[in-house]
Amino acid sequence: MEAFVDIDGVTLKYRGASGDIVALRDATLKIQRGEFAAVVGPSGCGKSTLMRLVTGLHRPTAGTIAIDGREVKGPVKMAGMAFQNANLLPWRKVIDNVLLPLEIVEPYRSQFRSRKLEFRAMAEKLLATVGLAGFGDRFPWELSGGMQQRVSLCRALIHEPALLMLDEPFAALDAFTREELWCVLRDLWQRLGFTVILVTHDLREAAFLADNIYVMSARPGHIVQIKSVDIPRPRDLKVTYDKDFGEIVLELRMKIAEVRQA
Repeated sequence: MEAFVDIDGVTLKYRGASGDIVALRDATLKIQRGEFAAVVGPSGCGKSTLMRLVTGLHRPTAGTIAIDGREVKGPVKMAGMAFQNANLLPWRKVIDNVLLPLEIVEPYRSQFRSRKLEFRAMAEKLLATVGLAGFGDRFPWELSGGMQQRVSLCRALIHEPALLMLDEPFAALDAFTREELWCVLRDLWQRLGFTVILVTHDLREAAFLADNIYVMSARPGHIVQIKSVDIPRPRDLKVTYDKDFGEIVLELRMKIAEVRQA
């Protein structure tokens, strides 16, 4: 079966103050359509660099990246992205922040004026899905950090992307809010069926959400382990206290400790 996201032998070098730095070396990763993939590894291993390569913001020095059979040669329009910081525009109301991709990405951009009421209804429905019904006319500064991240997720999904790229989206939140948003993301993914690549340092987060967890080596980064999560879905937060779940997290922790010392 052809992978939906196919990262094949990718190397990335860039010029540093003291010479060339190899961020990734021969990184290979194959993710199926509809898969929830998590990427974990030690700090500085190239996880976020991999994200930028997949979304076409950087070009690899060697190797290829393809999405849905097409080589990535520039910014990928089919991808939605959310990051550790919600990065909402403070002068735009919540509803207008969510609608922003439709003002930028074709074919929606050329249709935005004629379909604005339809697009607004889509945004309001998405906000309701993440528990923010009635908050569309608020400004970002009127929302908590967790609420802002919900808006960021809605903005990433408003154009119905086939691929959702998440770079530490919940890292800055408190534990209770973080777990609440795990469930929001779980429910959105199960309902809409998009492919997800989640970069995270939180091994519990990876084990709770992912189908497969890809462990990266220390720099120069490459995949050293693929851990399948066989915990049945749908998953409730109670599963995070089960013995099998704890064993998965411990195995990942031990592997990352090993590659940090390599």
